[in-house]
Amino acid sequence: MRTVGVLVLPGSRMFDVSVVGEVWGVDRGDAGIGPFELRLCAPGRAATPVEPVGVIPATHGLSGLRDCDLVVVPGRVDPLAPVPEAAVRALRSFSGVVAALCSGAFTLAAAGMLDGREATTHWRLLDALETAAPRARVVRDVLFTDGEVPTSAGVVGGLDLCLHLVRRAHGADVAAALARRLVMPPIREGGQRQYVDAPLPPRPDRAGIAATVDWAVTRLASAVGVADMAAHAAMSERTFHRAFLAATGDTPGRWLQAQRVRLAQRLLETTDLPVHRVAERAGLGTPANLRRRLRAELGVTPDAYRRTFRVPAA
Repeated sequence: MRTVGVLVLPGSRMFDVSVVGEVWGVDRGDAGIGPFELRLCAPGRAATPVEPVGVIPATHGLSGLRDCDLVVVPGRVDPLAPVPEAAVRALRSFSGVVAALCSGAFTLAAAGMLDGREATTHWRLLDALETAAPRARVVRDVLFTDGEVPTSAGVVGGLDLCLHLVRRAHGADVAAALARRLVMPPIREGGQRQYVDAPLPPRPDRAGIAATVDWAVTRLASAVGVADMAAHAAMSERTFHRAFLAATGDTPGRWLQAQRVRLAQRLLETTDLPVHRVAERAGLGTPANLRRRLRAELGVTPDAYRRTFRVPAA
């Protein structure tokens, strides 16, 4: 995989193009990486405006894609923007590996190249991708897919995919050397679920349920459970369950578990408490239970989550 083409369309994201440039466009022969030829291919070989700023002067027209080993499709700021018919034809006729970064999956969807294949994109665009590519198997909690047509999650996930493609074509040693040059891990832990913005649900309007929610939130470290919440609300457990579900859209048991996982996340992000203390403070009991819950909810271990999101003390 020595010749890499980038399909540059109006509105392509500069970051995605730059990621490809960093991986395949820099001479790192002194470290045994490369050499590679990088082609910037645009319809009509035109200088192309990219987002958020800049214009990319193409090195090739679309014909430059034909004899590449790999074609990478960057995301576009408007993933649903029309794809030029000439670009669709060029993608469909290409016989090598085609990969998409972030919202570039929508360009491949427009070319019908995701049908029957796994695909992913930025977590905010996953529902839209399912609509744009109804025959694709959209995978929600990965940093990239590794099938016939690889795709990546949002933004930095494109760098994970590019490193993976180097690893797949040139071996783990070359990919590890490149990762060291880029100052990033060769393989990141977990999927993109850990990065999804999941704000706390709104406080319920129903006064009795709202008061019980406020009461329970201050007691997460204790053994407070659904029976205790029902008693606080002066209801039977069955009546409380129905009232809580109507007020919040969730069951009290799931709500309690979610609050404890969120508290554990905040403690991992903002304190240096050892994992067993985080588990206790969040009301999850043991480090094993904390690990199990974070694996189930976020796909990572407590240590991996802390390495990624720890906020240093001022």
